[in-house]
Amino acid sequence: MRAWTLLLVFGSAAALLAESAAGLRWTAPAGWKSQPAQPLRAATYRVPPAPGDKEDAECGVYFFGAGQGGSVEANIDRWKGQFHGPKGAPAQAVVTKRLVNGLAVTRIDASGDYSGTGGPLAAQVSVKSGYRLLGAIVVGPGGNIFIKFTGPAKTVAANRRKFEQFVGSFAPDK
Repeated sequence: MRAWTLLLVFGSAAALLAESAAGLRWTAPAGWKSQPAQPLRAATYRVPPAPGDKEDAECGVYFFGAGQGGSVEANIDRWKGQFHGPKGAPAQAVVTKRLVNGLAVTRIDASGDYSGTGGPLAAQVSVKSGYRLLGAIVVGPGGNIFIKFTGPAKTVAANRRKFEQFVGSFAPDK
């Protein structure tokens, strides 16, 4: 029993430890489940569905290497292009910029019909209706970190504060 208690305590503490890439560290919010390693991702988190939604949301943290992954503007434009409104019209997206712990961060909030599932190498594009993206690009000392939180709109909205907390946790790794 004592060993099991210690395992639970240390396992819980490990989940709260910061992760890192590109000279930055961050901490995932409580309730976001870390997933196994995936290509081109520094981390992936599954977020349970909000009441009324059937699917989980996902938050991917991408790091492609110093100077890799494209410019901030090109990525924001690509993310905007993955969402469409009624009859295929471009979806509305709100883009903001601010400093977080001394780091330049560009953010996007878009919703509508999402065609970004599967990534650029997917053989077939699937469209998910009623989706939302909260994204951020953090300019770090070792390169840009791309954060893409997508899922059913209700689930993403229910986790907006946690996403804000998550982005706010990015800081230089000392």
